[in-house]
Formats: sequence, structure tokens, C-alpha cells
Amino acid sequence: MNTLFAFFKKEWMEQVRTGRALILGIVFVLLGMMNPAIAKLTPWMLELMAESMAEIGMSTTAVAVDAMTSWQQFFKNMPIGLIVFVLMQSGCFTAEYQSGTLIPVLTRGLARHKVVTAKAVMLSLFWTVCYWMCFGITYVYNAYFWDNAVAKNLLFASAAWWLFGLFAVAASVFFSTLISTSAGVLIGTAAVCFLPYALGMIPEVGKYLPTVLTDGMELLTGSAEVGDRLGALSVTVILTVAFLGASYPLMKRKKI
Repeated sequence: MNTLFAFFKKEWMEQVRTGRALILGIVFVLLGMMNPAIAKLTPWMLELMAESMAEIGMSTTAVAVDAMTSWQQFFKNMPIGLIVFVLMQSGCFTAEYQSGTLIPVLTRGLARHKVVTAKAVMLSLFWTVCYWMCFGITYVYNAYFWDNAVAKNLLFASAAWWLFGLFAVAASVFFSTLISTSAGVLIGTAAVCFLPYALGMIPEVGKYLPTVLTDGMELLTGSAEVGDRLGALSVTVILTVAFLGASYPLMKRKKI
């Protein structure tokens, strides 16, 4: 257990030393602030554009914005946050393969499954902190400017998106134990995350796919209920556990 905590501490220091922790913190804080800012500035921007649009025969009407407008921006911007997160963390394993820094700790008795555990926990914690920090900033600003009560099922919709992010993290860990290059990890993770969009064209399958969890606006507007997401929620949990579970034997057999 002491070796696991020591390696976990080493992972944390690596995140800080390389600047990944700072950069991700800045990105998600900015995203959290952008959501209400864009909503608040939308009428002003349309007013500025009204004159030029009138010159080409187009007219604009007054737009009323509320917390729902800001939450719409939240769910639109969150894929950007997840992409940045995966891009920055894709070398979490592969950088150590290439530099050989895992060899000393493994030869000193650290079990390989503890390497997977420490890195998976660290990535999950970072994603959790970044995501809910962004959510919290948006929530506070929305409460100040408008009223979050207009958004139905807000907590469930947000938690569903967070779970999709954990699914992406688990896929990244899996491909990191399978492939030795950051590019390969990115391609594999992207394929796993975007393949469900293609499968979603099949109506009988679409409602069970992880990507359904990213459609938070249907829940917020009431056009979908929590029960409609339980199938996708269950499949996402199963796939997340499967990816992490498969990472342990793969790491055990991996040549480092």
C-alpha cells in the first residue's frame, strides 16, 4: 500500500511539474465562465449585427436569454473540455514507456496493477475536479443572473455527462496499456467515443449508447426523462468497468 501511495504522489507531482494541472484548471475555469458570458452577450451581439444584416435584407428579432441558454452553452462546450483533457493526458503512460521511467519503480517491487490503479485514479480525479469546477462556476453565475430552476433534471444531466467523461478516461487507460504511442492512444479513444454516434443511426441500439448521455438539453427541457437514460447509463458503466478491468492483464503482459 505504501508503494501505491508513493507512486500516486509521484503522479500528482508529475501533473504539477509538467503544467498539465495548471493548464487544465485554466481551460475548465474559462469554459465555466464562457457559458453564462456568451448567453449574457448574445442579445448585445445580435444588436450590433442588426444594422449590417438589415443592409442585406435580413432582420433580427429580440432574443430573451435565461439560465437555459447558458446551460445549452455548457453542454456545447463540454466536448471541447473533454478533447483538451484527453489530448493532454494521452501521454500519461506512453511518455513513461518511451523514457523508461517505469523500469526503476517496477524493479523496486511496485506491482504493475498498482501502476494502472494509480494512473486511472489520478486521471479520474482530475476529470472529476475539472468537470465539476466548470459546472459549479456556470451554476453560480446562472443563479446570479437568472434562475437555475428553469432547467429540469439538471443534476442528473450533468452527472450523465461526467460519467461519459469517465468512460473516455477508462478507454484512454485501456489503449495506453495496449499501445505505446500517444497518437495510437488518441486514435483508439476517439474511435471508441465517436463510434456510438454512427451506431446511433440504428433506432433500436441508439438509446443504449454512451453518447446519449451527452445530450443533456433533452433532459433540461423535459423532452426526455431520467428513465430514458437508464439503459445508456448501465451500458456506459459496464463498458467503463470492462475497459479498466482489461487494462490490468494487458499491463501485466506489456513489454516495458
